[in-house]
Amino acid sequence: MIKLSGNLTHFSNPKASRKNEYSALQRGVISVAKAEEAITDIKTWPAYAVTPLHSLSDMAKDAGLGAIWYKDESIRFGLKSFKALGGAYAVARQLQNVLEARLGRRPAIEELLNGDLKGEVSEIVVSCATDGNHGRSVAWGAQMFGCGCVIYIHRDVSEGRKLAMEAFGAEVVRITGNYDESVRLADTEAKAKGRIIVSDTSYEGYMEVPKDVALGYTVMLSEIVEQLNGEIPTHVFVQGGVGGLASAVAGYFWDLWGEKRPRFVIVEPEQANCLQLSAKAGEPVVVTGDLDTLMAGLACGEVSVLGWQILSNGADDFMTLSEDAVAATMQLLAKGYESDPAIEAGESAVPGLASAVIARQTPEFAEVLNLNEQSKVLVIGTEGATDPELYQQLVG
Repeated sequence: MIKLSGNLTHFSNPKASRKNEYSALQRGVISVAKAEEAITDIKTWPAYAVTPLHSLSDMAKDAGLGAIWYKDESIRFGLKSFKALGGAYAVARQLQNVLEARLGRRPAIEELLNGDLKGEVSEIVVSCATDGNHGRSVAWGAQMFGCGCVIYIHRDVSEGRKLAMEAFGAEVVRITGNYDESVRLADTEAKAKGRIIVSDTSYEGYMEVPKDVALGYTVMLSEIVEQLNGEIPTHVFVQGGVGGLASAVAGYFWDLWGEKRPRFVIVEPEQANCLQLSAKAGEPVVVTGDLDTLMAGLACGEVSVLGWQILSNGADDFMTLSEDAVAATMQLLAKGYESDPAIEAGESAVPGLASAVIARQTPEFAEVLNLNEQSKVLVIGTEGATDPELYQQLVG
């Protein structure tokens, strides 16, 4: 048996059902068809490469599962996070929109990459608030395409993550409040100074750009489909946050596989479980306070409006995971379990895997989630050591 422990809570979504159809409203947020342009464009970017889908066969066997597939985003574009796909793609789309209005034609992605419109692009400034990884992607995209960039971070974002964004030429502003307060400040100052907000969370009056961010993530999802080679997971355990990634995963696979889609299990920290509480309330709920969690990328208290359009009846289960499971899971992956490959996984990459293993070994959760020896579980390893100093402290 795998020695992995932690506390879980569970809520089964009463609105979720295999008989639910993926609606036109949900397809307006994300769909297989809408994803085609993003997938085509991003595959032309310099250094694009497919990231691994590891089969953790020994871990699955000892956990009592049929399979565990781990999508390893620790090497994505050298930014060590799946978010490299979303933020940078949304930057490109916004630059195309602005330049189309100014030039009377829509520039191709190649023109932005080649610097053909360098003068025009350099006058544009993009901005966002971030826990770290999304901001790094936006800063990298701004550098790649040649526009300005201002990033807002909250008090708990590590100095290492701040320096990583500054390394891509971004101006980084740290506030004394939490993540949600940094989102509001970024929005206010962007309106005052003529910047373009490129956020991965949607809110009233701000819906279109987060759709582009989510479409960027579909590159990873299309890779997974090809790598599975015709197999369909029975379960997907995916991290929560504001719901951007989780809704992209649920929406894309739901649209693709229909009634054959996996069971979608959303995992959040105990202190930042806005999605679980929203499911219980039947409407978006805000979690206030410090949102103190080791899982820095998931320290979010407000649900993405667009994400909730999919997760409200597309997510089957909402779980929380205690902090004590995080470092142990990171260490387990770093060493390589038995003959499984060693994997660099950051603190926000492991909640899905940890929850799946612990739930399988806990009879009450195994029963309610229908986890057994035939279950084939997909997890998204969303990041590597995006904060190297913290990674060393946790893994050794």
